[in-house]
Amino acid sequence: MKVLVTGGAGFLGAALVKALAARGDTAIALDLAVSPVLSRAAAENGNIHVHTGDITDMSNIARVFKAESPDAVIHAAAMVGVIASLGSASNVFRVNMEGTINLWETMALFGVRRCLHISSEETYGHFTADRVTEDHPQNPLYAYGVSKVAIEHLGRTYAMTHGIENINLRTSWVYGPEFPRMRVPRDVLEAACNGTSLHLPSGGDSKIDHTYLDDFVDGVLKALDLEHHPHDAYHVASDSCPTVADMFDIVRSLVPGADISVGPGVYKHAGKVDIPRKGALDCSRAREAFGYKPRYDLAAGLAANLEYLRNRSIAN
Repeated sequence: MKVLVTGGAGFLGAALVKALAARGDTAIALDLAVSPVLSRAAAENGNIHVHTGDITDMSNIARVFKAESPDAVIHAAAMVGVIASLGSASNVFRVNMEGTINLWETMALFGVRRCLHISSEETYGHFTADRVTEDHPQNPLYAYGVSKVAIEHLGRTYAMTHGIENINLRTSWVYGPEFPRMRVPRDVLEAACNGTSLHLPSGGDSKIDHTYLDDFVDGVLKALDLEHHPHDAYHVASDSCPTVADMFDIVRSLVPGADISVGPGVYKHAGKVDIPRKGALDCSRAREAFGYKPRYDLAAGLAANLEYLRNRSIAN
C-alpha cells in the first residue's frame, strides 16, 4: 500500500510514517518542513518518501498525488491544541479547515477514496461522565476542538458528494518518545530522569486519558487495514483516566527520590487555562470493529517513556 501521511514530520505523523515503512508499505510524508525524526527515518528506510509543502495551497497536495499516486491518506496535519486556539484562531481554521478541504478536493480529483482523520477528545468539551463513548455530545470550548468537529461533519458531506470515506479517529493526550511540548507527562519524566525539581501548584485532580504513542499507531494502522468500516468515528486511546496526581505517584515509584509534586485542582494548559473536564475514551467500538486494544496503561507507558529518556541520556 502507498499511504500519504499529512503532517508526516510531526510527533504523530512521523511515528505513523515509520510504522508504515517498517511493515513494508510506502509511506509518503508531507509537511511544511522535515523534522530530525523524519530525516533520520527516511535515511534508514527507502520506503519513506518525503515531500515539503503547505496544505493550505492545494497545488502542493496535487503535486504529491501526481508524483506518488497514494492509495489512502492518514490526515494528521493540523495546528494543534488549545493554546494555538487562543493565540491565533484564524490560523487554526485556515490550516485545519482550508487544508483539509484542499486535501479532499485533491483526493476527489485523483480518485483516492479513503482518508483517516486524526481527531481529538477536544471535540467533546466538558465530559459529562468519567467514561464516554463516541456518541457523547460534541460541544467543544476552543477553536481547535471546533475545527475538528467541523472537519468530522464536513467529511460526511464529502462522503456523500464525492465518495470519499472519512474515518475519524479521536485520540487523547498522546505521549511518548520525542513528544514536542513541555506538558505532562514529558516535564514530569524529564525532571525525574534528570534529577531536577518540578512542583506544579495545581492540576492533580484532573482525570485524563493519556495514550501511549505505540498504542495510537497500532490503532490507526488497524483502522487503515479494515476493508469495511461500520462507523465513521472511533476512539483510539488508553480506555482509562488516571488523575495527574496518579501520574506523579507512578513516576515517583519508577524514580525513587524524584523531587516532583502536584497540588490539587484542575490542570491548566501552559499553566494558564483550565482544561475542560475530561475522562476515559471508551474504546469498545474500535475493539469490536478492528481489534484495537491498548497495551499500555499509564504505568507501562511511563516506564517505556522513561527507559527511552535514560537510553537517550546514555547515548549522548
